[in-house]
Amino acid sequence: MHGDHLIFKFQGVDTISDAEKLAGAEVSIPFEQRATLSEDEVYQSDLVGCEVFDAAGRSLGVVSDFQETGGTPLLQVGNDLLIPFAKEICTKVDLENKRITVNLPDGLLDLNVSGRQTPTPNPQ
Repeated sequence: MHGDHLIFKFQGVDTISDAEKLAGAEVSIPFEQRATLSEDEVYQSDLVGCEVFDAAGRSLGVVSDFQETGGTPLLQVGNDLLIPFAKEICTKVDLENKRITVNLPDGLLDLNVSGRQTPTPNPQ
């Protein structure tokens, strides 16, 4: 670590000039080589594709993205619903069955519905 940044050292990349050629590159680790997490931790990528159910067992949709906010991260369910990924709200995460149970705060669904806007195309 260098301050808030993680620094990688790659074999055969021995100068700053060599390293600058890799700026912006994506680093991937095979699933079988990922670090083992503690029981209360999950990889964000494992949440995508999980079906989300409310406390009454009704499906709210499938997690389509995970958004970092600078605060509590958000699960994007379908195109419109944003759910804070907090222990108090996401009460059960069952990755084996791709299922997340949530206890939504009063008004969260209404907030998402009233806050809907026309989607902006992703520039990627």
